[in-house]
Amino acid sequence: MAFPFLELKQLTVRLNGKNIIDHLNLTIQPGEQWAITGASGSGKTTLAHTLAGRHHYSGQIIFNNQTNTRPLTLVVEQQHRFKNRSNTSDFYYQQRYNASDAADTLTVAEVLYNDDTMHEEPAAGISIKSLAGLLRIEHVMHEPLIQLSNGENKRLQIAQALLKMPRLLILDNPYIGLDAGGRETLSDIINTLGKSGVNIILLTTGKEIPGCITHVATLKEGKLISTVERENFKADALPVADPFRINKPLLNAIHAPVESRFRFAVRMVDVNVRYGERDILKNIHWEVQKGERWSISGPNGAGKSTLLSLITGDNNKAYANEIYLFDQRRGSGESIWDIKRKIGYVSPELHLYFDYSATCSETIASGLFDTIGLFRPLHEQQRQQVAQWITLFHLEPVQNKLLSSLSLGEQRLVLLARALVKNPPLLILDEPCQGLDITQIQQFKQIINDICAIFETTLLYVSHYKDDIPECVTHFLRLEEGKAAFTQTVQPMPFLHE
Repeated sequence: MAFPFLELKQLTVRLNGKNIIDHLNLTIQPGEQWAITGASGSGKTTLAHTLAGRHHYSGQIIFNNQTNTRPLTLVVEQQHRFKNRSNTSDFYYQQRYNASDAADTLTVAEVLYNDDTMHEEPAAGISIKSLAGLLRIEHVMHEPLIQLSNGENKRLQIAQALLKMPRLLILDNPYIGLDAGGRETLSDIINTLGKSGVNIILLTTGKEIPGCITHVATLKEGKLISTVERENFKADALPVADPFRINKPLLNAIHAPVESRFRFAVRMVDVNVRYGERDILKNIHWEVQKGERWSISGPNGAGKSTLLSLITGDNNKAYANEIYLFDQRRGSGESIWDIKRKIGYVSPELHLYFDYSATCSETIASGLFDTIGLFRPLHEQQRQQVAQWITLFHLEPVQNKLLSSLSLGEQRLVLLARALVKNPPLLILDEPCQGLDITQIQQFKQIINDICAIFETTLLYVSHYKDDIPECVTHFLRLEEGKAAFTQTVQPMPFLHE
């Protein structure tokens, strides 16, 4: 008689005085591959970390009918921190655009071949070269980690985990930030791993579930509310949070953007960016007039993040190009703070490198000063501004908690409020809905629609998912291999293969 591969009996995990996992019972039989779904904050990541031995718990975790042994269980995290040649990991998020910093970053080959935890015959006896082929990262073996695309970075994370030969591999929302091609590639890889005998648990919102998954479990507020075979799972039937209402009087009471007299928020004239032998942006001619709302799309590695970095002041190659921000030529005497004062910005990189020792309230307030953390006291009007956005995003229950204690979805909401707190004339939102559940996405889109309508805010919005784009967007720019494929100002949205 074969014993279950994994049994959870009355599993309870309590963090910060609250049950995050609440008396959970689950049985996984040999050969089964499971996905765990649920809204942001439902307990998925806490469950993964508990199985990997990172949290104390009550109840039982039983592997192969044994409670006193734990097979190697690894979690491939949503976000990837790595060390440079100086053995530090406290990168600032602009570094990917600085050639000298890239030179200080280890390459993919150095990471894989010098991993002191790896076995001589990793991943069921295949070589590192074969593993790189399986995960489709051969072409970036000599690239610095800081310049990898999201998809390449995710596949490297999986390669590092497989080198340690885990009995259980847990993938925490691995599709986040990937374009359509990257999601398809990752699904193919997960299916291959599943067929090879690797035990997989996939944490997901339900949008992407590869074919090897046999069963789906759904969590809500730490409780297991359903388990179904994969063919019976319906993502649109997942539970959502209670309906929300936007506080329109509060939104209308927010101060209008300061210094918003300009014709063009952005104007680029024949912009080119090149790193070594690689062209990142080629002959970009682009104008964004005040009050326009743009979607910027394109596959991973197309140049979207580089394009935005020229606007936000994070890329010094802006000075080698003809770029105008708020009708002023870059390099004509403005400071980086003059630029950032008029821009609200959020991105996956900013999320990754933010100061997690701050409270949620302090994090939102730091957006008033464009700093990574709050380093000065607030006056009364500023405190009121912060309180307004806490209310608009329904963050009152967590406002005094540390950012690090929140789920990734809640963290992202806090950083979105930080981008909006000064109500800037230009909003740059790079994949802002990563990690948010359906209800949070709806709430955020409605707030963006209302802000743009009330304040004539200019918007640049990047997403790989058409459904995440606010309805106020009417202008579209698509990048492919560094070139502007087309722009247009009419529906339907030209997402092509996104």
